[in-house]
Amino acid sequence: MKPIDLRSDTVTLPTRAMRDVMANAELGDDVYGEDPSVNRLQEHAAALMGKEAAVFVASGTLANQASIRSHTHHGDVVLAGEGAHILRYESGAPAALSGVQVKTLGEGGFFDARDVALGVHPKDAHYAPTTLVALENTHNFAGGRVFPLEPIQAIAEAARDRGLALHLDGARIMNAVVASGISASVWAAPFDTVAFCLSKGLGAPVGSLVAGSTEQIERIRRIRKMWGGGMRQAGVLAAAGLYALEHHVDRLAEDHLHARSFAEGLETLDVDVERTPETNMVMFRFDDTQGFVRETRLRDLLINPTGPGRFRVVTHLGVRSEDVDDALGRIREALEELRG
Repeated sequence: MKPIDLRSDTVTLPTRAMRDVMANAELGDDVYGEDPSVNRLQEHAAALMGKEAAVFVASGTLANQASIRSHTHHGDVVLAGEGAHILRYESGAPAALSGVQVKTLGEGGFFDARDVALGVHPKDAHYAPTTLVALENTHNFAGGRVFPLEPIQAIAEAARDRGLALHLDGARIMNAVVASGISASVWAAPFDTVAFCLSKGLGAPVGSLVAGSTEQIERIRRIRKMWGGGMRQAGVLAAAGLYALEHHVDRLAEDHLHARSFAEGLETLDVDVERTPETNMVMFRFDDTQGFVRETRLRDLLINPTGPGRFRVVTHLGVRSEDVDDALGRIREALEELRG
């Protein structure tokens, strides 16, 4: 039985063509700014996001946390949505690395300009200064939903009026681009820094980028070095990322289609699907968390719970339409066992 891995889009493997460009990449020392493949990737990413500059880093967590550090001082408050990746899935890094607190707004990952206005602390010695708004798009905790553009623009205006910086955790921003038809530069425009991953749906093995002003990126580049993130001959990885941006963006639509098919299949099995997928994630509920994990893994199907009775399926480069049908068949067998 072929294993089917639906835990995350981070489990993708580089294609043969991607491996070829990696093997033939031009290399240099990136810490000195001399790796031509890294430089090309950074230039491409900056142009894609409509920013002055970009820096290549090892991971989405490093991209987010270096950005947070670049905007804040110890003791500051960062405003973010409920379930924000920077708070929930990055090992306590805002507190540990930047000495900041994350204050969550709204519900289900989404918030609005009024939430920002109410969330900013008074300028009083008793309160920690509020300095940054961090937004996530697409939102992982919300099941890959796209944070709509109009509320983002209103949030940005409210933040600017209060002297706050803005960071976008755009790990899956290209999924939002494909789902909405709105360009990456338009999504990125309201933000001072934009982080996005190459190693999720785009299928590269390693890496993320942060785009922003030249001054801000130089600050993040220094933080990257301080935190041990200088990667020297990183062009072998950058070449994969550049290939992904040039060849794997449009194909994200296939992942979205597979997610919708998966959700429809779950509904025919009387499984509680939270909503029709907007991108490449399906969120569903089944009360027996441990039982579902056990029975699906006995059938070589990997699906992670995100909480008691709540599960997430993520479609990706390694999942074909026949894998969707096969996985649903294995879930049917698992449910028959669990429902007796």
